[in-house]
Amino acid sequence: MDKLKRVLSGQDTDDQSGLAEVIDATSLGWGTRVKGFVACFAIGCLFSVLGTCLFWIPKKGLMLFAVFYTLGNIASIGSTLFLMGPMKQLKRMFEPTRLIATVVMLLCLVLTLCSAFWWHNKGLTLIFCILQYFALAWYSISFIPFARDAVKKCVSVCLS
Repeated sequence: MDKLKRVLSGQDTDDQSGLAEVIDATSLGWGTRVKGFVACFAIGCLFSVLGTCLFWIPKKGLMLFAVFYTLGNIASIGSTLFLMGPMKQLKRMFEPTRLIATVVMLLCLVLTLCSAFWWHNKGLTLIFCILQYFALAWYSISFIPFARDAVKKCVSVCLS
């Protein structure tokens, strides 16, 4: 049936490149993409909550918190790879409107781990986790039209 659709739409080429064949063979259906998104996002949320619970363990709690919280955020970001695809996601992450949020978020991911493993500073770890949260939120709302403008207006009204 797909072959018939391609022939009727004028897209039939018998000399498909190897890359096109790989892309066709590995593309996921929409239902599978949504299931992958939900599963990866749920794992991300679970890791973040688990990391928060592990924070209170003596001695190793700080490191476990930083690792699980950071892995949770990475899994949450990675969940959107299922919806958009990896290359489109990377292109959209580094668009000018999202560049600052992306760089701050990635920097906070690294600094959270550094503050836990090398500097052993709970305060810095918490600050970088909070910054991770806000950077991820700012990055996420950039996909909703006019959401950033609405947040800016709400904050300016609350502060004045």
